[in-house]
Amino acid sequence: MDYYKEQEHLLNMSEQSLLHTRGLFDAVVTAHKQIGLNFHKLKLTFSGEGAKAFAACKPGQFAELDASSVPLPPEEKIPAELLDVSGRNILLRRPFSFTDVTVHGDKTIVDILYCVVGPATLRLTTMQTGSVISVIGPLGNGFYIPNGKKFALLIAGGMGTPPLQHLAKFLATNHQDIQVIVFAGAKSKIDLPIDGRLDEISMELGFSLPEFARYGIESIIATDDGSIGYKGFITDCFIQWLKENNLSPKDVIIYACGPEKMLARTAKIALERKFDCQVSMERRMACGTGLCQGCAVECKLPDAGGKVYKMCCQDGPVFKSSEIVFAD
Repeated sequence: MDYYKEQEHLLNMSEQSLLHTRGLFDAVVTAHKQIGLNFHKLKLTFSGEGAKAFAACKPGQFAELDASSVPLPPEEKIPAELLDVSGRNILLRRPFSFTDVTVHGDKTIVDILYCVVGPATLRLTTMQTGSVISVIGPLGNGFYIPNGKKFALLIAGGMGTPPLQHLAKFLATNHQDIQVIVFAGAKSKIDLPIDGRLDEISMELGFSLPEFARYGIESIIATDDGSIGYKGFITDCFIQWLKENNLSPKDVIIYACGPEKMLARTAKIALERKFDCQVSMERRMACGTGLCQGCAVECKLPDAGGKVYKMCCQDGPVFKSSEIVFAD
C-alpha cells in the first residue's frame, strides 16, 4: 500500500470510528456572507443527532469540514495568488472552530468564521444557502473555567478570534461574576476579522469590537501599523495594561488564540506573573481523532523534566500554556 492510499485508508477508518464517538453529520448552510476582503461567515444548521451533538460542544472545540466536492468559483473571482493552487484536489478535511453555537428547538446552529488562504477555503466561498456539507465533530478539548477567578483576559491574534468569541458568550451567559476583557491584535485595521463598525465613540467607551460589545464585554485593539488602536503587538499592549491594573494572580485566567509567536509571548507573560493561562494551538489536523499523528505538539512532562508529544486534535487544541514547549 503506497503512502497516499495508506493515508486515505486511515482517514476512512477514522471517519467510521467517529460514528460511534463524536459524529459524522451533514449540515445545511443557512447563511453565508463576506466580511472585509478575505473573511467569510458561514452559518451551518444541524438536525437530528447532529443537533444533539453540537448543542453540547464547548468553546474551543472544533469541527472538520469536507470541501472536496464543493465547486471552485469562476476563474475571474479567484485571487491571483491562489490561481496556481486553486485546482488542487482536496484530499483532507479542514478544521474550523466556532464563533457561536445556538440551539433553536430541535436545530443547532453553528457559526464559523474563516479566511480564504488556500484551495479548500476558496471552495467554501461558493457555498450558498441550502448547500449541504459533511462535518465531523465536535472534536477536541475546549477551554475550561477554573473556580474562583474574577478576571478572564482574552487575547486574540488575527484569526484567533473565533473560539474566543464563543468563549466570551459562554462567560457572559454562565459566569457573570467574572469580568471579561478582550485584547485583539492584527497587522492592520483591514486584517481584523470583525463584522461591524469600528468607530471612535465605541473605542472611547471601551467597547471597540461589536462581536464582544453585544455581551457587554470591553475590548482593546492593537495593530502593527497603528491604523487603529494601540500601535504595536497586542502582547505589548497587554503588558502595558497589566502595569496599569494591578491584579492578583489567584484572580486571573488568561485565554489566548492566535499565531504561535504571540502564544509563546503570552505564555511567558503568564509565567512571569504567575497567571493561569490556556492557549488554543493550531496544527494541520487531518483526521481530528489522533489517528494520523500529524498534529503533534511538544509538551513538558510535569515531574520528570522530559518532553512528550501530544496530539493537538485529541489532547487539545486547548492546553495549559505552562505545558507547551514553544520554539525559541
